[in-house]
Amino acid sequence: MASIHHTTMTPTKLELLTEWLPKQSWYLGNAATPELVKAGGFRLDDPEGAVGIEFMVVVDATAQEPVAYRVPMAYRGEALEGGPGEALIGTSEHGVLGTRWIYDGVHDPVVMAQLRALLRGEAMPQHQSKSDTPDPTVTVHGTGPDDGLDVRVNRVLRPAEAAQRPSRHLVAGWTWPNGTAARGVLAAVVPR
Repeated sequence: MASIHHTTMTPTKLELLTEWLPKQSWYLGNAATPELVKAGGFRLDDPEGAVGIEFMVVVDATAQEPVAYRVPMAYRGEALEGGPGEALIGTSEHGVLGTRWIYDGVHDPVVMAQLRALLRGEAMPQHQSKSDTPDPTVTVHGTGPDDGLDVRVNRVLRPAEAAQRPSRHLVAGWTWPNGTAARGVLAAVVPR
């Protein structure tokens, strides 16, 4: 189980995401500098203990209606060898672990392997900010093949998508800035 260090990160994850998010093709806002609020998420453990894995939900409050985004992140102690340049969200100085390279998790093989393991029922979602604490609110629904899963991560979250019921999908919650709770499909197995 990964240990959560309650320490500083400079720049913070939200500061890095504020600069990175508007450059993504799936960003729906029209503000060059979004107002991001952490709205939810969970973690997965890397069996090797080398990569920190977090699935964060941030809400952009600059839009007329707030928009929730799913950002899977990999925290590494060194640069991801052979990773595409656009995969790097940025680097940050961690108060305990030193320099961390933070990557968009859809481009990180460890993150995607653990997401597939979660969808197969072989990994346990962990609380976002507590060590060794499972998060039972993150649930997998549906059935399908267990080998060679192709997974799509939903970047823009909409509560209504929970009703679409892809064959095997991951559901979790987040909180809107006004305090309203929502749940939706965060990732789904897609046909090959």
